[in-house]
Amino acid sequence: MPKNKFSLDARINDMLWPDETGFSAIQQLLLKTLRIIYVSIMDLIGGQLSLRAMSLVYTTLLSIVPLLALSFSVLKAMGAHNEIEPFLFQFLAPMGEQGIKIGNNIIDFIDNIKVGVLGSVGLGLLIYTVLSLVQKIENAFNMIWHVKTTRSLGERFSSYLSVILIGPVMMVSALGMTATVMNSSVVTYFASIEPFGSLLIMATKLLPYVMVMGVFTFIYMFVPNTRVRLSAALVGAVVAGFLWETSGVLFATFVVNSTNYTAIYSSFAVMIMLLIWLYISWLILLFGSNLAFYVQNPAFLKVSREGFEISNRVKERIALLLLQHIGSRHDKGEQPPSLATLVGHLSAPQTVVQYVLNKLISQQIVVESNENPIGYLPAKSIDLLRLSDVLKAVRSGEEIRYLTTAQLPTKGLLLDIVENIDDAIEASLGDKTVRDLIEHQTQ
Repeated sequence: MPKNKFSLDARINDMLWPDETGFSAIQQLLLKTLRIIYVSIMDLIGGQLSLRAMSLVYTTLLSIVPLLALSFSVLKAMGAHNEIEPFLFQFLAPMGEQGIKIGNNIIDFIDNIKVGVLGSVGLGLLIYTVLSLVQKIENAFNMIWHVKTTRSLGERFSSYLSVILIGPVMMVSALGMTATVMNSSVVTYFASIEPFGSLLIMATKLLPYVMVMGVFTFIYMFVPNTRVRLSAALVGAVVAGFLWETSGVLFATFVVNSTNYTAIYSSFAVMIMLLIWLYISWLILLFGSNLAFYVQNPAFLKVSREGFEISNRVKERIALLLLQHIGSRHDKGEQPPSLATLVGHLSAPQTVVQYVLNKLISQQIVVESNENPIGYLPAKSIDLLRLSDVLKAVRSGEEIRYLTTAQLPTKGLLLDIVENIDDAIEASLGDKTVRDLIEHQTQ
């Protein structure tokens, strides 16, 4: 059985990663699309996205009432609190009558929460619960985008709270503007004329898809703690938005025909349906972000999701290319390159670039800036930063943390060979510095 599996994987890899010499632009685009679809489905089957989605379901159940309570309180101050209820019922619409019951119960809970009488401690706990939900969502997206660092406490508080408080206001305003435009006399006039009437009816049916895709695009660009291109976020949002709306129709059909579940689980059937729908929604949202990641980072398609292995020669070459680019920008007085900039410059997987960068940072060859996003600078003057030190850093990085050469039984001829290799590198590079590397680049 494993033999057949490995042979099938090998055949798929041969089909999706052939020699592209002579391929047209359309063929290359089609091949890239097939690769992204295949790798995204394999990630979905792998179970990591499913685990994150289940974790978010639990967090959502704990945080949904405080989240809506904050949003309602802001909208209530503006006299528009009743406008957000349709969003809740639209989300629960696939659950049919049970969704209406859940929505009414949530509204009753929110009405019983009086933000003004909670006190400072109660209000603080309310905000903390909401921020915890958004932070957990960010962690899930950072996992997908292979981002190791999270936002600082100040950034979380300002960014998350602004979205939670201002987001509903913007959505209500957008809906209000849309309703005003659709009910205007000009639109009404054109609706009576064909084919404009049919086109307006079609646009009305497509509007929910467009709204969901717009919200998903914003989430994919804002939540991960890295720069996400609009094109990548849009591709993921279009696919995820279509899947979400379509799955809503299918789930509604399932709920209507699930009389057996109601008979078996009785009143618990409502909660079970809610858990299933929340899980499907989160899974689709995370799948779209995963898709956007591969659209933006196609070089990562061939990197194993279980880890990666690169040779010393590749690590050394990446280290030199990184110092060449970082040193060149520093020498010109330009903005320090971020991780996303370095990944785009090298056209290498982000995880590999980050791995080599960490070695250079640990050996004090490169330092991080205090900017947001983090930039990278030479640790000292490029006229003093020797290339042999760069290679030594990437060759010996993390030895102290894991296993030093002193712990290895290296004696006699074996010790001479190892030392001769180091001496040969030192003699070959001599006193060449990063400055020489940069000047050679411009020649």
